Amino acid sequence: MTRGLEETLAEASSPSWTQRVRAGRDLASFADVPEAAEALVGLLLDVEDTAVTRQTAEALARVGTVGAIRLVALAVAEADDNQADWLQTGVHDALVGLGGAPDVAAACGKLARDPEEAVRRGAAEISAWADDTRC
Repeated sequence: MTRGLEETLAEASSPSWTQRVRAGRDLASFADVPEAAEALVGLLLDVEDTAVTRQTAEALARVGTVGAIRLVALAVAEADDNQADWLQTGVHDALVGLGGAPDVAAACGKLARDPEEAVRRGAAEISAWADDTRC
C-alpha cells in the first residue's frame, strides 16, 4: 500500500466528519483495493453524518466502475431507510452533475449477475434510481 493510501484509510475512521468526507472522495478511485473497499462501505454506511454517506456515494458513482458501484450496491442492501435516502441522493448528484456518471447503468447490468444476492438487490435499486434520473 502506498503511503498516501494508508493516510487516507486512517482519515476514513477519523472522528471528524469533514476528514471522513475527504477520505470517501479520495478512496473512491481505489474501490478495487480490498482495504479501501472495506473503508468505503463503512463510509457509505456512516452512522454519524449523512454528508459522509452522500459524498462517498457520489464519488463512487462518478468513478462508475463495476467495483465502485458494487460497493454502493452492498451499502444499499444493508442501509436503513435514512441511509438509503442519502445513498440515493449521492448517486443522483453524480448522475445529474457536471459530466454525469454514464457508466452506472452499465455497471448495474453487470452486477445483476453477481454471485452475492445482496449485491444483485442493491444494484437493482441503483438501476431504478438511474432510470428515474433519465425521465
